[in-house]
Amino acid sequence: MNVLIMMDSFKGSISSYTAGCTVKEAIKKINPADEITVLPVADGGEGTVFAFQSFPNHQSVQVTVNNPLFEKTQATYVIAPDGKTAIMEMSQAAGITLIQNRLAPLKASTYGVGEMIIDALNKGIRHFIIGIGGSATNDGGVGMLQALGYRFLNYQQKEIPAGNSGLSQLVSIDISKADERLAQCTFDIACDVDNPLNGERGSARVFAPQKGASAEEVEIIERNLLHYHQVTKTVIPSADNIYPGVGAAGGLGYAFKNYLHGNLQSGIELILQLIQAKNYIEQADLVITGEGKMDFQTAMGKTPVGVAKFAKKYGKKVIAFAGVVDNDAVSVNQAGIDAFFPILDQLTTLEEALSEEKAKANLSRAVSQVINLINLWR
Repeated sequence: MNVLIMMDSFKGSISSYTAGCTVKEAIKKINPADEITVLPVADGGEGTVFAFQSFPNHQSVQVTVNNPLFEKTQATYVIAPDGKTAIMEMSQAAGITLIQNRLAPLKASTYGVGEMIIDALNKGIRHFIIGIGGSATNDGGVGMLQALGYRFLNYQQKEIPAGNSGLSQLVSIDISKADERLAQCTFDIACDVDNPLNGERGSARVFAPQKGASAEEVEIIERNLLHYHQVTKTVIPSADNIYPGVGAAGGLGYAFKNYLHGNLQSGIELILQLIQAKNYIEQADLVITGEGKMDFQTAMGKTPVGVAKFAKKYGKKVIAFAGVVDNDAVSVNQAGIDAFFPILDQLTTLEEALSEEKAKANLSRAVSQVINLINLWR
């Protein structure tokens, strides 16, 4: 049997590559003759850069940038073999895991994302592929734009403070000081949601609570983002706050779309295209995927369903494994996953479940039992 393993990361636990290798080892113990390929994938969130690091001739770059609270951190991105394309994930500079226990929904900034882009510009990069999942921010991408030279000014014609709270002071925007090299650049943005910037399905009301915002702060964030859009319209009349995906990453999608002419795409579809997944899927008898938590959001375009939909174009069977599974995860069956399996089989603490050793053991055991079942019909 030819098995293709395309796992997403189990967030906070094991990487996509580690998860894939764990699945491979479990299968090999039972079916040593099987041909097994591990192809790390991601949907634009954490793990996107790592997925490309495993491909030949890709150069990893480390750069010191500011995290969401303006503390120095090391961010990694990848330069493709053409030497002109950078593959980044915003979570390296502005991700929620960087300040997990100190979430600050009104203060967190995307400034470090702009610093990563500047570093790549200095290296001659002019094409960017950027995943924007896993953010800790709600600043509409203003921090990133400030790092790129755009000026967001208050009544005193001084730069507004960092974060969403600073948007309340925004009076005018100067786009003339933006880095001139940006005019030569293209931005493909891997985005796994289709939410607008404002409204009931907007960035604030849907995602800000996950970043630590109280009910009161959610409404402040919404109001400030709407004000930001209104001021943006004075310098970019075509600015669109309802285009699918502009609400991603606390409005970072809005900044890419309207200020940098970014092309917002389904994250997993973009990644599958870039890694030439078609060449691997065509040869597979079975495709195995998975992620840390499987729920209704999985069916909205997360990695496992993206993999499954792609595999179904070639008539392949798809099974998935997840750390935990919600009751509403059954929607993934209609989206292309033939069967899914939770890997937890007993009560445990969250800390223990997330430990790498325990997660690998749980995943290996679940995979082994499923392969034993499959072998009954081989």
